[in-house]
Amino acid sequence: MLSEERHQAIAAELRRRGTVTVTALSSGLGVSEATVRRDLELLAETGTLRRVRGGAAAVRGSVRPEADLRSFADVAGTSTAAKQAIAARACSLVEDGEVIALDIGTTVAAMCPLLVERSLTVVTASLAVVRSLASAPAVDIVILGGLLRPNYDSMVGTLTESALGQLRVDRAFLGAAGVRADGSVLDSTPSEVPIKRGLLDVAASSYLLADHEKFPGSGFLEVARLSRFTALVTDRSPLPFDITFPDGEDVEVLQP
Repeated sequence: MLSEERHQAIAAELRRRGTVTVTALSSGLGVSEATVRRDLELLAETGTLRRVRGGAAAVRGSVRPEADLRSFADVAGTSTAAKQAIAARACSLVEDGEVIALDIGTTVAAMCPLLVERSLTVVTASLAVVRSLASAPAVDIVILGGLLRPNYDSMVGTLTESALGQLRVDRAFLGAAGVRADGSVLDSTPSEVPIKRGLLDVAASSYLLADHEKFPGSGFLEVARLSRFTALVTDRSPLPFDITFPDGEDVEVLQP
């Protein structure tokens, strides 16, 4: 059984039972307990489950901080006017007929209502984006398959990364957890970082969408340098703090 198949089977068992044990999974999947433990650690990183002694539990009822358990829908429901304005400015960069990539995140997802009447191809690993644009008459959607990260409605993992590596897009729009004064663009979910880096690799132009609260925001994993992006789309300039770029590096700042 492939790792992606095991992960799907483990997630399904959790939905049925609420908890699983390493011993039972090892027997049921026909793999070693060491393999099951590695699977559980990876799934815990994606937010699919919560590791407990001897196995795992469903995320519901977790004792982790409430902020870690907020779903994409919860966060999207708190979309601010700043995020909507940033999304509108980002959409103004898109030309009909282009292939664009939309990252996960609420600011990027706020672009969707403004794209439903456009003629585009949209590449995404975000199911929220798929649902928003599924009925758009002239939008073709390329869904990056992989392992479902249910708490944030996104696809992650090796299959997602492999599919992304086969594509080329005109523009990519990304979100982030934070941006530091040294120009580091940060995220806080290990499984999402390779997807973001992959989007940067396949895009002719790339844009970071970040409101003023993302400076410095949060995050502990560096996705890329801010100068790697074609432009930063934000709601406030000058920025809340000066970003120090090495010699020869810079980024254009776009505002609503």
